[in-house]
Amino acid sequence: MTLNQTLRTLFERDIQRVKLEIESYKNEENMWKLDGEILNSAGNLCLHLIGNLNHFIGAEIGKTGYIRQRELEFSQKNIPKKELVEKLEEVIKIVDTSIRSLGEEELHAETAIPKFIEKQTNAFLLLHLHAHLNYHLGQINYHRRLLDK
Repeated sequence: MTLNQTLRTLFERDIQRVKLEIESYKNEENMWKLDGEILNSAGNLCLHLIGNLNHFIGAEIGKTGYIRQRELEFSQKNIPKKELVEKLEEVIKIVDTSIRSLGEEELHAETAIPKFIEKQTNAFLLLHLHAHLNYHLGQINYHRRLLDK
């Protein structure tokens, strides 16, 4: 399996896991709860992942034209579960198409992303984004198990 195939497989698997977590909320309102030290709701973390992946993979690599509104990822509330799931399904396709467009040479080419001080390769960026996805996936899982009662 090539690095390109591996990345596409991992992103699809883990975005599907986010989707499963969101679908697993018994009470849709609980996705937006905050409690004590839990400062980000699962709904907002989901929106953040959708925005992050659409921006860094869709717009930067896939040239989709997506314009990120990061502040809304954390300020919007009470978006229906169905809508979040649809956005996750859409981002799976965008991520797959964008990564698929990269050849091996392009994966190892340097790219200038404003978030990073130094230039990094596309492969580095994609691995970083996958780790970021999994960090927030864990937070969403923890949020659901604690607050969806």
